[in-house]
Order: sequence, then structure tokens, then C-alpha cells
Amino acid sequence: MRKFIIKRLIISAVLLVVVAFLVYVLMRSLPTSYLESVARQKAMQPNSKTYEEWMEQLAATYGMDKGIIPGFISWCGNAVRGNFGDSWKWTVPVIEKFKSCVGLSFIMGAISFVLELIIAIPLGVIAATKQYSKADYTITIIALAGISLPTFFFASLLKLLFCVKLQWFDLGGLIGRYYDQLSPMGQFMDRAHHLVLPITVLVVISVGSLMRYTRTNMLEVLNSDYIRTARAKGLSEKRVIYHHAFRNTLIPLVTIIGGSLPGLFSGALITETLFSIPGIGYVSYQSMVSGDIPFSMFYLVFLAVLTLLGNLISDILYAVVDPRVRIAD
Repeated sequence: MRKFIIKRLIISAVLLVVVAFLVYVLMRSLPTSYLESVARQKAMQPNSKTYEEWMEQLAATYGMDKGIIPGFISWCGNAVRGNFGDSWKWTVPVIEKFKSCVGLSFIMGAISFVLELIIAIPLGVIAATKQYSKADYTITIIALAGISLPTFFFASLLKLLFCVKLQWFDLGGLIGRYYDQLSPMGQFMDRAHHLVLPITVLVVISVGSLMRYTRTNMLEVLNSDYIRTARAKGLSEKRVIYHHAFRNTLIPLVTIIGGSLPGLFSGALITETLFSIPGIGYVSYQSMVSGDIPFSMFYLVFLAVLTLLGNLISDILYAVVDPRVRIAD
């Protein structure tokens, strides 16, 4: 197991360097950037330098005057030390801005993830044990609806119904207009109230796929020979399903769940943007629109790290939960 983990870590490190280089090249090849906007604004001021002079000065300041390879090596050296530069849009260090917004995205992702497990797994088991029944058809329709609904459409629908028509929630933002006048508990409840619709969107659009996955794996296990043997021995249906079948269904589920854990830190770009929730997804979107190369570069590489970490966690969990898996040293 140790050699397997070390090998995977080395492969992941190589892949991360390749992905980081590709992202760096793409960022450097953008047709416009925040630097150009700032240079134009400064060049239009009275008695100012020319646009070309401002671009040369700003590029030197932010290290954009180097070639692709030297620039990437310099970026990697700073990144290893935890220095990703200053954000051009937010005018603070990239890491500082990241720390200020990733916690909110993690809270939203963790709550929606727990709700997804609580809803999807039991419904998937029910649909499998009552195959072709009304319950199965109903759960399948709900799952397919959740999978098929585009995030922006469902979020806009909720905003129209609950924010415009019923006026139960604000259209966007994390706090209300009277937030500063509330007690600490009132401020907490105000923030929680503003997160209801975004979390609902995250749960609905993600619960369907896990529900279908649980149903499919449960049906496969229920049709296995050892399940028929357990029933032939006279075991109760409840014990057959929840003691034998469900435990083996958890093996592939654990790998899927483990692989999705790093995604809790990546944020929900579309949902956070539509509801103006200042999480990492919303901040990253604003940075990309503004041509903020330092923050955009950091965020894309951060997503690559989460993806590689998720794959590694899935492989390790599969070896842990399935005793039949043996990894050769």
C-alpha cells in the first residue's frame, strides 16, 4: 500500500506540473488582461506616460515581461513557497483573498453534500428493492429531473418563485439590509436564510446522479448468487437487504463519495454567481472576467490539485473497503 501511494503521488505531481504549465500558457495567451485596462486608464490621465510605457512598467512589476518558460519556472518557485502574487482585481495577496472566501464555499458544499447523502442513498435503495413499482418510477423520474435540470435554469426558477413572487428571500447576497442591527444569533440566522436557496440548488442538481448510481449498484448486488443463497437459507428480507446487499453496495459508493470530498473546496461557480454569494466560485468568476491572471492561475491549478487528490482518495478507499483488492508491492 505504501509503494502504491508513493507511486500515485509521483504520477500526480508530474501531472500537476503539466497541467500547471498548460494553464500558465493559456493565461499568458489571453487576448486581454487587467494590466491592459489599467494601462489604458493611466495613459488617458493628463500628462501621463503612453500606453506602451505603462504596459512595460506594469508587466515588469508583475513579472509578465519574461518568456513563457522562464516565467513559468519563476511562478513555480514562488508557488512552492506559497507566494502566488497579488490579485490584480482584489489588490490583495491571492492566498489572503482565497482564505477569505473558501470557508463559505466549504460550508455550502458540506451541507449540500450531507443532504445529498441523506436523500440519495435511502431513495436509491428503496427504488432498487421495489423495482418497477410506483415508488421506483417516482424516484427515477425525480432523479432524471434533477440530472436534466440546468443549474442556471433551476436557480432562476427558484428566484422567480421564492424571491419575486412570494418574496420569502432576497434576490442575492449573503446578508440582509438590517444585518448590522441584528444580534449575533440574528446575524447567524440571516446568513443561514440567504443560503437556503443556493444549497437547495446544489442538492437538487446533484442528488439525482447519486440516487441512480445507488439504485444501479443495489440491483446488481441483489441479483448476485450469494443474495439468492442468503434468501434460500431463510434469512429475513430485511436482513438480506440491509446486512448483506447494502454493505456490498457501499463499496463503489465509498469510492464515489471519497472522490467528491475535495470538490467541497472548489466552490459552485454558477450557483454562487447567480445568487451573488461571495464564495470561491463567485470570486474566481469575477477574477476571470476581469483578466486577473494571478488569481485565475491559482484557482485553476487549485482545481487540478483537488481533482488529482480526489482520484487518489478514491483508489485508496477502494482498497480499504474491499478486502478482495490486493495491491502488489
